Amino acid sequence: MQARIHDYLDAAAAVKPESLAMIDHGDTQHSWAELLDATAAAKAELLALGVKPGDRVVVVFENCLAVCAFLYAASQLDAILVPLNARLTHAELDRLVTHSDPRVVVFCRDGSEAATTHGKAFSAEYVRGRFGTVGLFQRKGSQPEPSYAEADKQVAILLYTSGTTGVPKAAMLTHHNLMSAAQASAKVRGMQDDDMTFLALPLSHIFGLVTLLAICGAQGSMRLEARFSVERLYDALQKDVTLLPAVPQMHAHLFHYARAQNKPRYDRGLLRFVSSGGAPLDPAWKREAEDFYGIPLQNGYGLTEGSAGVCATQSPIGDPDISVGFPMEGSVFQLDMEAEGATPEQGIGEILVGGPQIMKGYFRDPEQSTKVLTEDGFFRTGDLGRFDTQGRLHIVGRSKELIIRSGFNVYPVEVEAALTDHPEVIMAGVVGRPVAGNEEVLAFVKVAPGCAVSEAELSAFVESRLAPYKRPTRIVVAQELPTAPTGKILKAQLISAFSDQL
Repeated sequence: MQARIHDYLDAAAAVKPESLAMIDHGDTQHSWAELLDATAAAKAELLALGVKPGDRVVVVFENCLAVCAFLYAASQLDAILVPLNARLTHAELDRLVTHSDPRVVVFCRDGSEAATTHGKAFSAEYVRGRFGTVGLFQRKGSQPEPSYAEADKQVAILLYTSGTTGVPKAAMLTHHNLMSAAQASAKVRGMQDDDMTFLALPLSHIFGLVTLLAICGAQGSMRLEARFSVERLYDALQKDVTLLPAVPQMHAHLFHYARAQNKPRYDRGLLRFVSSGGAPLDPAWKREAEDFYGIPLQNGYGLTEGSAGVCATQSPIGDPDISVGFPMEGSVFQLDMEAEGATPEQGIGEILVGGPQIMKGYFRDPEQSTKVLTEDGFFRTGDLGRFDTQGRLHIVGRSKELIIRSGFNVYPVEVEAALTDHPEVIMAGVVGRPVAGNEEVLAFVKVAPGCAVSEAELSAFVESRLAPYKRPTRIVVAQELPTAPTGKILKAQLISAFSDQL
């Protein structure tokens, strides 16, 4: 049998069994040997419920020891893990459980009241083991998928895309996909066995999941947070954190927290790598981040179907570059200049990605798989981008989010970047809305707590930053925006969420 993701755990437990693997949300420390023991206990529970190769195992959780144990236990059984965030509504959860057709559903109670509530709705039976406390629900009639010895054929994870609407789509990620991604991630971050990573990214999201595997592969340590807390991040940075992978919203909350508390900039001197992904990088914001951390802020580009990162920067501090950098190890790119939203005269086309990280396809959905996977193995991302003269990739937006106003193409990310350049704006989402014979630009911004910035002020602020056709018709100022568990703005919900203000 070829490599499996649990090989990372086996190697770490064999080489350094008593070394620190994880500090959980309750500040309990777990060694690699203890994580291996927890995995053995999880495997025993799955076997008792009849889990076989090719079966799906749904795990409902917020980051904790148990999800790590069941992740590796499923790998040991050649079962397929389906990680679902406990903060889904019951209707959403029920839909994904039905779609993934699992043999067993596991509800990780530790650190998650939401998972406990879901478990009660399923009448799960709770057990306690070395992994903590979980609820177990056995489904009837589940049909296993074929299993394979080859790592590039055997599916390890079904991961639902964060933008799922209508019919669910779950990317089938093989062991080879995930291990290739983990190795590329570890390489670009220069991960070492003495690194401590602050991991508040949900393990139900590809960014967090591959970061976990990269840490295990490098035999480092992690602070695994059940959910993001700016106070805990600030405190952890003063203690031992050396690597900080995060989405822009996490960084923005940290900067505002530090200012509000009149706390000094980071000066502990331990942090050696900090990255941002999932949203456009504004030059002024990048300078603010580097001023706070005292080290370069690296940018990147990734997607669920590509097993997380496929592109990353390695820029020195102060570099004005706001691209997503160069292809990561194994990733190759093409631009389709005939795709929807492409602007060939500006070198903008749809980004196609190939390499060992690209998914096997969508679970039990060959029609959708054929639409996005080319015959030569490239994935159609739906994102629009261009390469600069140095070969760095710049993301300009999604083809489906393109706004056509008065015959001009408006890329939402450019408008969002102009708005987040304002010191009181934490995040921004821009969408288009049809009007008579045209399309208008609507912007929604989340501002710092207690901030009184007005729509008029923000409109004046972006006036010198955007051409007239790019300027928002309306800017809705809010304390909160609808977001996914990762902090990504759910753009499809913006207009309905603020319909009374439009």
